[in-house]
Amino acid sequence: MKTKTIFITTILAFLIVSAFGQNGKKYFKAGNEFMEGLKYEDAVAQFTSAIGLEPANADYYHARGSAYEILNKLEEAKADFEKVIVFEAKNVDAMVHLGDIYNKTGKYEDALKQLNHATAMDKRNERAYPIKVITLLALEKYDQALKVSDTALAINDTPMIFYYRGILYRKLTNDELAKKEFEKSILKDKKLPEPRLALADLLINSNTASALTQCNEVIKNDDKNTDAYIMRSKVYKKNLDYPNAINDISKIILIDPSNAGFYMIRGTYYQEFNQHTNAINDFSKYISINTTDPDAYFARARSYEEIMNFEKALEDYAKITVLSEDDPRAKKMLKEAEARLYELNREKVAPEVALVSPLPVNDTIEIRGDKAAILLSGKIKDKSKLKIVTINNGPVSTAAGKNGEFEFLSNIDVSGIDKITILVKDDYDNEKTMIYPIKRTEIAPPVIALVAPYTTEDGQVYLDSSTPNIAIQGKISDDSPIKSITIGDVTASYRRDEMNPAFTAILDVSNMSKFTVIAEDIYGNKQETQFVLNREGAEIAANNPMGKTWVVFVENSSYETFASLDGPIKDVGTIQRALANYQIHNVIHKKDMTKAEMEKYFSIELRDLVKKNQVKSLMVWYAGHGKFINDVGYWIPVDAKRDDEFTYFNINGLKAGLQGYGDVVVHTLVVSDACESGPGFYTAMRSASEEPACNNSVVTGLKSAQVFSSAGYELAVDNSKFTSTFANTLLNNKNACIPIETIVKSVSAAVATETGQKPKFGKIQGLEDMNGSFFFIAK
Repeated sequence: MKTKTIFITTILAFLIVSAFGQNGKKYFKAGNEFMEGLKYEDAVAQFTSAIGLEPANADYYHARGSAYEILNKLEEAKADFEKVIVFEAKNVDAMVHLGDIYNKTGKYEDALKQLNHATAMDKRNERAYPIKVITLLALEKYDQALKVSDTALAINDTPMIFYYRGILYRKLTNDELAKKEFEKSILKDKKLPEPRLALADLLINSNTASALTQCNEVIKNDDKNTDAYIMRSKVYKKNLDYPNAINDISKIILIDPSNAGFYMIRGTYYQEFNQHTNAINDFSKYISINTTDPDAYFARARSYEEIMNFEKALEDYAKITVLSEDDPRAKKMLKEAEARLYELNREKVAPEVALVSPLPVNDTIEIRGDKAAILLSGKIKDKSKLKIVTINNGPVSTAAGKNGEFEFLSNIDVSGIDKITILVKDDYDNEKTMIYPIKRTEIAPPVIALVAPYTTEDGQVYLDSSTPNIAIQGKISDDSPIKSITIGDVTASYRRDEMNPAFTAILDVSNMSKFTVIAEDIYGNKQETQFVLNREGAEIAANNPMGKTWVVFVENSSYETFASLDGPIKDVGTIQRALANYQIHNVIHKKDMTKAEMEKYFSIELRDLVKKNQVKSLMVWYAGHGKFINDVGYWIPVDAKRDDEFTYFNINGLKAGLQGYGDVVVHTLVVSDACESGPGFYTAMRSASEEPACNNSVVTGLKSAQVFSSAGYELAVDNSKFTSTFANTLLNNKNACIPIETIVKSVSAAVATETGQKPKFGKIQGLEDMNGSFFFIAK
């Protein structure tokens, strides 16, 4: 009965798979039928259905990509052809399609990569080489393109290849060879428009009759070819036959009335033919479609001036100055048009008013919230004398300036008001009223914080070297943009367009014990913060080749599911007493850490502390339960669950955290009395017998990353021979320093004698180690 059930299930599965496969082919076939009927959107829908049933079928993606390409949905087409290559890495046709699509989207370097792959795999691919010629043309690699065209000709001497060769020779300024290539293309296909139009363009300056013949041949074969009419219009224009030139452009406007460029061409012809009203109409039509082209406004303004409509010309020149602020031609023409307009109709020109201080922001005047009065200054521009100038109905005196400008300065009482009204009237009663709402700003001063060197909350800046120049880095917090930042007598660098900017400066502190940072925002709110220099780190570096040295103890004893321990407390205390006679500048003691706390501490918190304090030597000592599973060492967090490896702290995670300290820390030492660290953590075992000497400045200067871990057991014990021997070796040392190799030698001998297995000592894999070593420097 069971065998029969399995057999029936297998048959059903086979039928379902077969049915789905057949359905995919059915949609694929329907899609191809739609392609043949030129119904490309329907074809895409069918190919998409086929892909849904057979998502790994490269043929379906290829077919849909081809449909998308015809529909000019190039990004979708690119994605489909890339999918084809995923399933069929050597599909040359897909590579050629991708090259063509990259050409159409202007990504010519990407196109070249695809086409190079294609031609490398299929050296006689008929379609790839012409497309590669187009790519190299766009990249202006004309000599290389010519060589590729030679290959294309050898494979199939199509008329388009001769056409491209003609274009290449024109780029290489060899018109004689270009002409021959265009003529060869025409001989191959007398109805192909491209070579005839290119030949006409080449002949336009030397033989307009022949150029006209080429254009007429194209139009005879295709009376809707807009490029042919444009080229023929250029020939007519060359012959000064503007009526026929204009007539040709009018024909293509009937063919494609939405093409803005056609109106610009015809407008230019009308202008050159002195039919300025018609030119203005065409330029206006172009501008209605393309509103940001300054050349169109220039052209229309010129025609307006020709028909003496200076007001309209002035509007166009003004528009150009908005579109192209730095265009001297626009500014010059604007100035000339203003002068002509003033002479023709000066009575209608209102004065121009501009506030200089305070400068309006979005047509609003911003003032400090506690101010009762502001000093208002500005400029008035007018060709006539001023009759009246008032601010909030009070008269204001003006002083004549240059270029028809008048300047004013007035102290305005702003208590109890919410706007400022400026009224200006000239001798011809042209009037201008400007109304500026008042916005009262914040009055809080900026907040200054130093990021580097490390700075305490009470403003002590810790220096770790005696160099006279230090790099100051900091950050300003303020509700308003910052106007200036100075550090001592140095102006800090910062982005003035950025809120709450970071700042930097190089400061000479050789004769300083303190310095002041001054920050001021745009509203005059100022903060002065004094910082005191602490050179303790510099003195440490001078007397201790290991630099600033920190020790981090992780003591896990109060477990939730594992047995609680007394040993870690004793171990940490023992090592701390042993280190009392050595130059340890900071001891961090972390107790009963959860897994989340351990991960966050080693990846973020300790990293930030080390970097801020510029710690050069770091020892991490773990005391607590440990596990060694599948060659991987684990430290057991206090919230770990028994037999749930996921809840343990993988000390490879410690390694990942330590990698973030590498730009600051020179010497790293990890000591684990819980369990072996595992081969994924350490590598290239050191020989503890090679004990470096204290006076070996090379070893102390080279980077080191070392690990020393117990082996042969997992759970911690309350009386660790490993820890006691480590501490005794430190306590019994009579030298000025002791390298970790000496301690390893002592501990390994003692532990091996008692347990029969040696601890593991080596480099931490993945951390930079240049064969330096960790030294404990005696006080």
